[in-house]
Amino acid sequence: MKVLVIIPCYNEEKTILQTVEKIKGTNYDYIVINDGSKDNSLKILEANKINHLNLPNNIGIGGAVQTGYKYAYKNNYDIAVQFDGDGQHNEKYIKNIIKSIEQEEANMVIGSRFVWEESDFKSTKLRRIGITILSKLLKILTKYTIKDMTSGFRAVDRSIIEIFQKDYPDEFPEPVTNLSLAKRGFKIKEIPVKMQYRKHGKSSINSIKSAYYMFNVILLFLIISFSKGDD
Repeated sequence: MKVLVIIPCYNEEKTILQTVEKIKGTNYDYIVINDGSKDNSLKILEANKINHLNLPNNIGIGGAVQTGYKYAYKNNYDIAVQFDGDGQHNEKYIKNIIKSIEQEEANMVIGSRFVWEESDFKSTKLRRIGITILSKLLKILTKYTIKDMTSGFRAVDRSIIEIFQKDYPDEFPEPVTNLSLAKRGFKIKEIPVKMQYRKHGKSSINSIKSAYYMFNVILLFLIISFSKGDD
């Protein structure tokens, strides 16, 4: 199958080159989406002739990832893998993540920190509590169990690529799409991965923002769950 690794990039001048070199070592195709970075990320991409699309303005993680899905759809990829540009994800797990899609056992596979063998990467206690609450709420609303609701390390098949290139959330994309796909009956699987702490920069979701994040995601969950239709 034809596999594309989508790498969103916003102000990742200290990590993006190393991240791309790791992906090149896997021999999978890749595309970096430069989301209006204000640092030297674009210059690094251009100077090193890295395959990329440049968004002149910052549109956020949802829009950047959706741009990657549009590229995947237009170029007839069978599988798309989301992979952060900040060094947290390990390229060695990509083959494990796409395996269940290649074998037609799942439509989406999530690289999870919380199944079987936990990752060394723990994140903040407050955020872990939030992830647990979202997981329990998803179980109530859909009878589906996903333990790592905010993991951005995941792969999807062609049917979901088509959906995401048309419609992808601007905010809270991972938990919202997990709910949406579970509601629509797609097969979702989690596999254990080990993630690493960021060496540079900081997460867009810190402890201060966690309460705001949780409130809004729960509200969206309820709106999606009780809205008419599957979309």
